[in-house]
Amino acid sequence: MAVRIWLIVILATAGTAPAKADQPGVYGPELEGFEYPFTPERFSFPSQGQTVSMTFMDVAPEKPNGHTVVLLHGKNFCAATWEATIKTLVEAGYRVIAPDQIGFCKSTKPDRYQYSFQQLAENTHALLMSRNIGRAIVVGHSMGGMLAARYALMCPDAVDELVLVDPLGLEDWKAEGVPYESVDRAYQTQLKTTFESIKNYQLKFYYHDQWKPEYDRWVSMLAGMYAGPGKERVAWNQALTSDMIFTQPVLYEFEQIRVKTLLLIGDADRTAPGSNRAPPDVAARLGNYPELARRAVRMIPNARLIEFPELGHAPQVEEPEAFHKALLAALAEGRSPD
Repeated sequence: MAVRIWLIVILATAGTAPAKADQPGVYGPELEGFEYPFTPERFSFPSQGQTVSMTFMDVAPEKPNGHTVVLLHGKNFCAATWEATIKTLVEAGYRVIAPDQIGFCKSTKPDRYQYSFQQLAENTHALLMSRNIGRAIVVGHSMGGMLAARYALMCPDAVDELVLVDPLGLEDWKAEGVPYESVDRAYQTQLKTTFESIKNYQLKFYYHDQWKPEYDRWVSMLAGMYAGPGKERVAWNQALTSDMIFTQPVLYEFEQIRVKTLLLIGDADRTAPGSNRAPPDVAARLGNYPELARRAVRMIPNARLIEFPELGHAPQVEEPEAFHKALLAALAEGRSPD
């Protein structure tokens, strides 16, 4: 039976007054009203008995170098957060695909969905096939790093290089002693999300108590979905994806990754999902990114590590110039145009 696939260009978003830098906007459950830096499109496809759609940006360079980069966002990030990285890569000749995964940002947030990194990897692969992209450099940040690793395990022949930017999943929090949180409890917690709660979390875990005004835009982006209609659907999908992150570790399969891999790590990062509900002695040893990254490099057969000693969980946001210089240099090594 033939499968129908629809590709729709989003020409407009819901009209909502932009938020002040340090306050949340009021956005729809699919980020209606929040403007993306490049024209967003939608890839619609059947999945788990329903039609869902991924929003993505496909940005072409003026002078192509023959390579495509796929940027996979983290749980508390969106495709739009890659704005500076997209511009930098495009200027260097790379075509860039930056999707929002199902359940996040401008993409569908189903009432029911069996979330797994395998499912998200299949969704991403289907998107790339629809754009006639057979191979790509896959860059994953935070949760997107877990997804990128799973994608490389499932589709190794489609990955030119794997780049993990402060990925989650370098440790198994459950095995380390973090108590499980049910989806129902996580949902109740997510319903309480505010601009202040997001900012306080990111200040502590992402930016090591060093805040810059430009970060407020990305906090407002996330908080705005909880301030508008559909917040319950947003919170429910966030609870489901939190469960996915906690219960589906990838590090036990690192030794099976056979593609060239680069880790870009902010040594000040201390992100560890669930550490807030862990016993103090457990929480104290979690999220040691320098140690975790060095262990990961030893586990992944063809891996190398670049560290940013003073940076935290989102080096591409915190110090984009230094991050992009390192990324472009690493991608250029041993690479020639097709």
